[in-house]
Amino acid sequence: MTFLGLTAEMLARIQFGFTVSFHFVFPAFSIGTACYLATLNALWLWKRDPAYLRLFDYWKTIFAVAFAMGVVSGIVMSYQFGTNWAVLSEKAGAIIGPLMGYEVLTAFFLEAGFLGIMLFGRKRVGDGLHMVAVCMVALGTLISATWITSANSWLHTPAGFTRDTAGHFLPADWWAIIFNPSFPYRVTHTVLAALLTTSFVIGGVGAFHLLKNANNRQGRIMFSMAMWMAVVVTPIQIFAGDQHGLNTLEHQPQKIAAIEGDYETHENGMPLILFGIPDDDAEETHAAVEIPRLGSVILRHSWDKTIRGLKEWPRDERPPALPVFFTFRIMVAIGFLMLAIGLWSVYARYRGRFYENRLLQKVVIAASPSGFIAVLAGWYTTEIGRQPYTVYGLLRTSDSLSPVSAPAVGASLIAFILVYFAVFGAGVFYLLKLMRRPPETGDDHDLKEGPLRSSGITPGPGEAAEGESR
Repeated sequence: MTFLGLTAEMLARIQFGFTVSFHFVFPAFSIGTACYLATLNALWLWKRDPAYLRLFDYWKTIFAVAFAMGVVSGIVMSYQFGTNWAVLSEKAGAIIGPLMGYEVLTAFFLEAGFLGIMLFGRKRVGDGLHMVAVCMVALGTLISATWITSANSWLHTPAGFTRDTAGHFLPADWWAIIFNPSFPYRVTHTVLAALLTTSFVIGGVGAFHLLKNANNRQGRIMFSMAMWMAVVVTPIQIFAGDQHGLNTLEHQPQKIAAIEGDYETHENGMPLILFGIPDDDAEETHAAVEIPRLGSVILRHSWDKTIRGLKEWPRDERPPALPVFFTFRIMVAIGFLMLAIGLWSVYARYRGRFYENRLLQKVVIAASPSGFIAVLAGWYTTEIGRQPYTVYGLLRTSDSLSPVSAPAVGASLIAFILVYFAVFGAGVFYLLKLMRRPPETGDDHDLKEGPLRSSGITPGPGEAAEGESR
């Protein structure tokens, strides 16, 4: 039985992919924003410059809204493991369940426990403990990313387990499970992506307010800090991505073959296909634009090392080449775009025209959502490239599905689409509204009022004067 021509398996995959796509952007933004808030608060305590405090108050409201949407959107996914992927939960639950549980017990409780102090507690607990709370919230977001990435990495590179006669995955070595072969590369790549994503949002907001008022000091600070982040972190991310690719070649070679869009095995060096249209049925990439041997240089760091093509594996063990081919190139193109913008900002600083370069500011505004696009493109590359398995090489996706009908999954998918676009569309609209509001520009009255009050969130008693410089 199908629904709109799609099987229950495909509909369940689309449903999980849709909900994760909505969820993923909020934690990615929250990780970077929490780290940015910790930096701003530390600068305020160090320099006692009210500009940093105003920016802290400005961004903590945005963080609170994004954090709440991330929590709400993440709850739905856990239910899908029971409704749509019950067999996966049964087979791998002894490993995946504890890893996800550790995320709740450590990261979520840490974030939730200190979030109220971070938002409203400066005057109640003092600057020192308030700084601890801000750091704990930031640490909580990083710990959360660590556990979730560990669970996801184990599905790609399973290790440290045994299997019983019924095919259940049972933990044998938790160190090997948590620190599975792809985990160090995946968590590094994910956290750096979150930092870059947030930095371009902050840079875009700063540029937006600089175009309205070139003398807005808070806008200058946002723009400057974001561009320094782009300059420093983007090259590190490109290097981390290269190392992640080498790790993927070792453990998931057919995924790399699909990413490269190469069906043939090259004994004396694989070309780099810059553009083309992979065709799994014909087993070739049409209209390929390629550079000889460069693929081997990138993947093997050698001109003539052998790289296996997709034809080396049976058709039912290959991931679909077309989507991962393009999503990977979107991710890489955005990474180099970020690097180019960062280098442009360095040149503008050198010329003494950094804050006056309106073209640069407009480009940064246009690029402000690019990090989210890159994060999603990278995630699609990773997860579609894992097919046809849920636990790579051991448990097929078709064998992980609950006994559900296509119409039932299709109806719930339509409901998710309608509700998510309505609820989270409104949330994103409100976030953009907050970002359009200019940061406070400078008197004690602004500090006393604070952005939470102007956003409709009223601080508790004693909070009104929390921004006053002491």
